[in-house]
Amino acid sequence: MKTPILGSAYVARSINAADNRMVNLFPEIVPEGGKEPAFLNRAPGLRLLANVGQGPIRGLWTFNNIGYVVSGTQLFKIDANYNKALLGNVSGTGPVSMTDNGTQLFVACNGPSYIYNSVTTAFSQINDPDFTGAGQVGYLDGYFVYNEPNSQLLWVTSLLDGTQVDPLDFASADGSPDGVVGIIVDHRELWVFGTKTVEVWYDAALEGFPFQRMQGAFNEIGCAAAYSIAKMDNGLFWLGADARGQGIVYRSTGYTGQRISTHAIEYAIAQYGTISDAIGYTYQQEGHSFYVLTFPSGNATWVYDVATQAWHERGAWTMGTNYNPAQFTRHRSNCQMFYNNEVIVGDFENGNIYAFDLDVYSDNDAEQKWLRSWRALPTDANNLKRTAHHSLQLDCESGVGLGVYPADGENTLVNQSDFEITTENGFSLVTLPYPDWAGYNPQVMLRWSDDAGHTWSNEHWSPMGKIGNYSQRVFWRRLGMTMKLRDRVYEISGTDPNKIVIMGAELLLSPTNA
Repeated sequence: MKTPILGSAYVARSINAADNRMVNLFPEIVPEGGKEPAFLNRAPGLRLLANVGQGPIRGLWTFNNIGYVVSGTQLFKIDANYNKALLGNVSGTGPVSMTDNGTQLFVACNGPSYIYNSVTTAFSQINDPDFTGAGQVGYLDGYFVYNEPNSQLLWVTSLLDGTQVDPLDFASADGSPDGVVGIIVDHRELWVFGTKTVEVWYDAALEGFPFQRMQGAFNEIGCAAAYSIAKMDNGLFWLGADARGQGIVYRSTGYTGQRISTHAIEYAIAQYGTISDAIGYTYQQEGHSFYVLTFPSGNATWVYDVATQAWHERGAWTMGTNYNPAQFTRHRSNCQMFYNNEVIVGDFENGNIYAFDLDVYSDNDAEQKWLRSWRALPTDANNLKRTAHHSLQLDCESGVGLGVYPADGENTLVNQSDFEITTENGFSLVTLPYPDWAGYNPQVMLRWSDDAGHTWSNEHWSPMGKIGNYSQRVFWRRLGMTMKLRDRVYEISGTDPNKIVIMGAELLLSPTNA
């Protein structure tokens, strides 16, 4: 029988009800005529492009074919070869908001803000005495528009000049008494997110402050995290809050917010405690549009795929110690830009910038573990009888091992055995045999739980096939009898740097009368 390995992540408050976890995998729908209606694909790996400053990478922006990077307290520009040049120093420690008017780059650091002029190459802090500081900044019809931190006030700079501010060019977003959390410009409209509401403003060409609130575009869904706001697919995405609670993820449909998070996602968010520091960004790759939402305090990253409307986890794999078990942590990406025909992300801990690469199966040469857990039997198939599980076969692409030796254009230096070489100085160099090299003979690890995911069996490994071994069956036999709850959860995972495509799984079992 087919076992329901495909689908999205859904780990319910009660794992007895649902324990479908998916990490560093995402589903892709197959048009009519495919082998299966969908398959699971491996999330992109991180290919190192450059190290820019000390980090962390707080913001990325691109205009006029130049990339701009805020790393720690420094602003850099990078060219197409990823050569960097220091432009100046900025303040703060958290995420920054950046935009441009074609000539000037505005960097808002949640208070002090800076202007870089790409024509004159001048860089300076905005020192106009009427400048009150900027939380977030957008560009609309020749104006930089920004919100004053910890207030309801919106400001604009002078036309085409971010260094000058008129003391009368402000307005109050007072449709509701909540303060402004963040702003974003979309389709020539200014969306103003409060703690409990959202207002939409447009350019009414008014004297002084040119924008005006749009009647009928008032939404009683606010925002819980300023930097969770992002736009994609003709809509906006954000982590919501209102007078009744918080922790629901929304996307805009017209001028209203549509819930896109599931109860499982919302339960996970509720466990993080602090969510106001959540960071969101979007990117598009091979037809998939992703909204990436990271919770630094929760050390977790969730990703929503607009194409499939399915969620999955993304994470770095942290090796365990004597005191801390190995575990998934938040994804290393902190922000994103599309530059030089690549989706580029910045590291939250250091000055590295990476390319999202679907043909790279590691995170900057570190292990990228993938994982999928699912209930063995389809919905309504478990009649609370014990079942004997004879075998499980994974329908996946095989023969994906790496050709480690010899490298192209090089002589063969070692054979398939390991041996020791002694140097003139008496040092010993030990070579590894082929099978010990990650990816040469990639493995899938299987374990199962008969108590709904509370405890697990030992791991059982099965190879995916060395390079070119396309007939390899990923197969496990003699999987025993279900116990306790008489309901089984399977989990497969892997760490080898190899392509992963999972099209389904076949389970051979027999019922009992017990």
